[in-house]
Amino acid sequence: RLIGQQQEVNNLIQKKIAVDEENARLKNEFSNLDQKFKDKSQELKDTEECAQNKEEQNRLVIKNLEEENKGLNACCADLLNDLEKLRKQEAQWKTEKSGNDARIKNLETDLAEAREQMKELRSICGDLSSQVAVKQEQLSQKDCDVIRARKELQEMQNLYRQNIKHTAQQAELIKQLQALNND
Repeated sequence: RLIGQQQEVNNLIQKKIAVDEENARLKNEFSNLDQKFKDKSQELKDTEECAQNKEEQNRLVIKNLEEENKGLNACCADLLNDLEKLRKQEAQWKTEKSGNDARIKNLETDLAEAREQMKELRSICGDLSSQVAVKQEQLSQKDCDVIRARKELQEMQNLYRQNIKHTAQQAELIKQLQALNND
């Protein structure tokens, strides 16, 4: 029975080690996900700033073009050649604006995807936090089980020692009785 209890204690210790390793793995995974979340948050912030800067640049470009158009209309009779060049330039800038608009649209799409990923990461982080709490509770229970098993083992060892002592005393008494009977 003592061997069985020793084996049970060993099994509980092995289970505790396994739970500790699982807990460490989960904490590491949680840390990695938390870092990814922070990286995505920074990426989202950078993307939003970039989109705002592009919008401001586009507004400035449009404003400059409109002011330039007013000046060209006033000098139309004298500057027909320059006006044609400026119209070509305006067309080129509109193309660039169209490209910028497409880039902004792509950035907005990326932003929406990043927000969705953030939601998923928050959900994963919440799930992992719950798992860590459950594992910590299980670990605490296992610690209590190990302590209880050690106490029981100690009690059994003490009883075993007492039993050996009593057995030796009884053997001595039996010897003495046999010696008395022989006399």
